[in-house]
Amino acid sequence: MRARYGVPLGITAAGVAGLAYAAGFEARSFRLRRVTVPVLPAGMRPLRMLQVSDIHMVGGQRKKQRWLRSLAGLRPDFVINTGDNLSDPEGVPEVLDALGPLMEFPGAYVFGSNDYYGPKLRNPARYLLEKAAGKHGLNGNPPAVAAVHNPWEDLRDGFDGAGWLNLTNTRGTLKIEGVEIGLTGLDDPHIKRDRYERVTGGPDSGADFSMGVVHAPYLRSLDAFTEDGYPLILAGHTHGGQLCIPFRGALVTNCDLDTDRAKGLSTHTTAGHTAHLHVSAGCGTNRYTPVRFACPPEATLLTLVAGTGTATE
Repeated sequence: MRARYGVPLGITAAGVAGLAYAAGFEARSFRLRRVTVPVLPAGMRPLRMLQVSDIHMVGGQRKKQRWLRSLAGLRPDFVINTGDNLSDPEGVPEVLDALGPLMEFPGAYVFGSNDYYGPKLRNPARYLLEKAAGKHGLNGNPPAVAAVHNPWEDLRDGFDGAGWLNLTNTRGTLKIEGVEIGLTGLDDPHIKRDRYERVTGGPDSGADFSMGVVHAPYLRSLDAFTEDGYPLILAGHTHGGQLCIPFRGALVTNCDLDTDRAKGLSTHTTAGHTAHLHVSAGCGTNRYTPVRFACPPEATLLTLVAGTGTATE
């Protein structure tokens, strides 16, 4: 009897323990990563930029809200929010409350698909199937039907009212202690809302430094920013793979970016141009898959410094 049932029971117990860890501990084990990126022109003072992404707020997530509020203690020069703030149509007040202290700093944002539409219950295996078929989001898949519409306008009004720049297929400039930072943003490529033709032309010639901002790091967007000469691109969306294999990493990115660049710092090269790319693993999950494994939730403090070469974490 023991020989017959011992192994299956052991596997089941290990699976239950792993799920408990992924949902009960790691998904709420928030942490800050610090990286240094040599992208500023010679002689320019360092800039401390906080990136928050993929909050996926659900009502009652008090620990996440407290942690987000605490990030204001870092005193960044500016904040970039790379989208997917919501995973609950009722979550806008809690997002604005959690980000309230950070909105006292200069900042900018783009939206992701989950800011516009509520999530659906999906079989996680579909992400692997879509990867194999080269289909992600609305890119190659049939149009979404019966989608829940989130109150993204309220979220927009809250961010705008705090003075954050809306980078939805547009450009903007932040002025920080005499330094002008040019920002070029795209709406979410995951649902085909990106319109690069509206912002083409490269970095702002009047800015001291410029960067590109997008939610989902689809290659068409990374190629466009890089070919136009942006030295740095920020993105989110991937959750770092969310469920990863230790010492191997992500299995999927939920877009056409390769899994080796699912999170953190890397570079992107096209047409003889190279840009630094930072993909945030984000600090939340879809409300229907509230688990993370070997990929803890995060925000990132990026210190931009003068020079060229390899970025450090």
